[in-house]
Amino acid sequence: MAAQSAAAQSPPVADLVTDEFVTELRTFLEVPIIIEAIEMQNDMRASITQEDILKLDDTWRAEVGHEGDQPLITLAIGGPASTYLLRQQASSKGLFSEIFVMDKNGLNVAQSSITSDYWQGDEAKFQKTFPVGPSAVFIDEPEFNDEYGIWVVQVNLTLSREGRPIGTSTVEINLTELDRRSQRGLF
Repeated sequence: MAAQSAAAQSPPVADLVTDEFVTELRTFLEVPIIIEAIEMQNDMRASITQEDILKLDDTWRAEVGHEGDQPLITLAIGGPASTYLLRQQASSKGLFSEIFVMDKNGLNVAQSSITSDYWQGDEAKFQKTFPVGPSAVFIDEPEFNDEYGIWVVQVNLTLSREGRPIGTSTVEINLTELDRRSQRGLF
C-alpha cells in the first residue's frame, strides 16, 4: 500500500528542476571533452543520409540484444566523452540515472550507459531541443520506475558552441532523490 501511495503522485518537477538546476547540468555538459566529441562526429557524419542513419540505428539495436562483438556500441561507450559522462553519473550519487549526448542528426555521441537505440532524432528529446535553438530545454513527463520504486524525469537540452547549436543532451534525473535532497536542503 505504501508503494502505491508513493507512486501515486510525482514530486513537483517545476519546483525541483529549476533554471538554476538546468544551468548546473549545462555547466557539466558544455565542456571541451563533450563539445569536441560532438563536433568531431558532426564533421564525420556531415553528409549522412537518412537511410544510413536508419542502418546505424538497426545495427545498434541488433548489437544491444547480442552477446558477441558490439563494434558500434563499443565505439560509443569506449570513448573519453562517455567515460566523462559515466563519471558525472557516478559522482551524482544516485541523482543521475542516465546521461547521453547526441550530434546534430540525433545520433548518440557519448553515453553513461547503453541506450536502447542509437538514433534519437525521431524523439521529442531531440525534436524539442536542437531545432528550437541553442538555449532550448525540454523537460519530459515524469515516469514511475516500478523496478526501483522511484520517479524519474528526462531533462533534455541543446548543447551549443559560441551560440550555435551543435547537439543535444539527455539527463535522466532520479526525481525522488532530487526531492529528498531538496527537502533536506542538500540541493
